[in-house]
Amino acid sequence: MLPTKVSARSLYVHVPFCKHRCGYCDFPLVAGRDHLIDDYLRAVERESHRFNVASPLQTIFFGGGTPTQLSTTQLDRLFRIIAEIAPRESGCEVTMEANPNDLLPEKLDCLLSHGVTRVSLGVQSFQCDKLVRLERTHEPAQAIDGIQRMLASGFNVSVDLIFGVSGESKASWIADLRTAVDLGVQHVSTYHLTIEKGTAFWTRRLHGQILDIDETLGAEMYEMAIDTLTEEGFEHYEVSNFCRPGHACQHNEVYWTGRPYLGLGPGAASFCAGVRWKNHSSVAMYLRRLQADESPVDSVEKLEPEMAARERLVFGLRRLAGIDAGEFKIATGFSVERLGGEKLERWIADGLLVRDGQTLRLTRSGLMISDSLWPDLL
Repeated sequence: MLPTKVSARSLYVHVPFCKHRCGYCDFPLVAGRDHLIDDYLRAVERESHRFNVASPLQTIFFGGGTPTQLSTTQLDRLFRIIAEIAPRESGCEVTMEANPNDLLPEKLDCLLSHGVTRVSLGVQSFQCDKLVRLERTHEPAQAIDGIQRMLASGFNVSVDLIFGVSGESKASWIADLRTAVDLGVQHVSTYHLTIEKGTAFWTRRLHGQILDIDETLGAEMYEMAIDTLTEEGFEHYEVSNFCRPGHACQHNEVYWTGRPYLGLGPGAASFCAGVRWKNHSSVAMYLRRLQADESPVDSVEKLEPEMAARERLVFGLRRLAGIDAGEFKIATGFSVERLGGEKLERWIADGLLVRDGQTLRLTRSGLMISDSLWPDLL
């Protein structure tokens, strides 16, 4: 049974529309189906009426898909729907994901008028050839112009950059990082290209049309990102995320620290009162269920206290600040020693983790292979 009165102070809204699906993308979305946007807005409004949010919101994140694929009129309506869910706390962080070729002046004005404070821009690269290989639809000049205009308008700007693309050189990766720094963005997220089953790139790789880069080169590129950005004054605060001081993504910190959140839209997940539920990922199914006044929820899981603690441990260790063992035990009822046991001691001995008093955190060596560690804790 899902809670109808939720204590979440963070809201995620999934906007599943794109002009084009990139070959590496496995997110819940539809491309070239903008005629469904008005149906989607009605569905989100219906879904939002199913919940009573008890407290003012501290963070709101509009993700996708591409939320800025919506017209200015449609964006205005979406903001008004969300405003009815709960008031915003003073200083509420409101993030909007966007693509560089959607940043029309009237859309930026719309975002500003509705209190968007932060834009997460899907740049991926400032190199023409790399953008072509990633099947992005924008030009480098559009990204640069959009970033400059957003900064001039007062937005906090985050850019996503992808590395590990077949044919990419170290020099081109450094150039991407340097361009982001020189433009003056406040936040950079760096992701190694992953090819998930079911994507177009997966099929092409099976046919030898796409080659994975050497693992050593990928690791070197990750270290280049760490060194380049931290030398420029960015804080490396999570495995993939870097920010200017005071500009960490507060919404993502909610996930990483195990706090409750509410999600709306197809494929959106929620976590409240120890219960996690996820909406159906199919946009068509999500719309059909809400048009019939049925729940869009596809799965519900009551997290046992130990599993909730294990997940919190993993997310906490992804943060460069690490885990305070004492605070962790008070919050979860479980000690890190009980959950990690010999594995943690072995990782410390191997130089992957370091214990500094009560704090347990990844070392540089641990960062390089962190994704391979987490299954042992779950």
